[in-house]
Amino acid sequence: MATRILVVDRNVELCKSLGDFLERHDIEVSTLPNAGLLERCLEHSTPDLVILDHMQPGGEGLTALGNLRASGNEIPVIMLAESADDVDRIIGLEMGADDYIGKPLNLREVLARVRAVLRRAGTARPVSALHESWRVAFGPFALDIRSRMVHHDEQPIMLSDREFELLRIFVNQPMRLFKREQLAELMFGPKDDRMARGLDVLVWRLRQMIEVRPSTPKLIQTIRGHGYIFVPDGEQYVPRPREVVARVMDEQRAR
Repeated sequence: MATRILVVDRNVELCKSLGDFLERHDIEVSTLPNAGLLERCLEHSTPDLVILDHMQPGGEGLTALGNLRASGNEIPVIMLAESADDVDRIIGLEMGADDYIGKPLNLREVLARVRAVLRRAGTARPVSALHESWRVAFGPFALDIRSRMVHHDEQPIMLSDREFELLRIFVNQPMRLFKREQLAELMFGPKDDRMARGLDVLVWRLRQMIEVRPSTPKLIQTIRGHGYIFVPDGEQYVPRPREVVARVMDEQRAR
């Protein structure tokens, strides 16, 4: 049986070129111009994957994604965006997207990413156990996204909403190096003078609750000149060579 994909994008030319290309690789493609119709469409037909335009009118792309995940629908979703910058990408991934691709599209890249997402989805647990995927363990801790609770050896830890959201961002993207500005904007919204300071306080509070020695954190580590990184196994993070070069270049520009 051929793989079936639903492309949700109002750009008719993009849908046609993408559909023609994917169909030459044994992928059956159907299209939908409006994300507001996505849930109704999925009630009648279930494709293997959805490619969803981020910039639907009125933000309907992200709204549709959020509604799918809130209803428990775990169909794989790849988001498309005019600009796949870090903040947009993180927001989309946080809301449950499986991958993100920026426009203009490289059709071969789309094919590769579709195959990669479908491979990951193929190893997922059955639908009857999908709720378990909302519980993520790291060390002696477990974060339950649906109940918005964190447990340490089965004992609950009380976190504020913002502390929980920050930990959720870290846990969902382990070993990702976040700039302070990226995290601050995700947590506090558009830029203002208090963002960075507020983020640092939030990280400090979170460390008090989940680190054995908050003064020498192992889980939420600070990378000087870059930001923060979540290391689930608690090993000391060593920047890759390209990150060292980037830091040196940043320091040179700042002089």
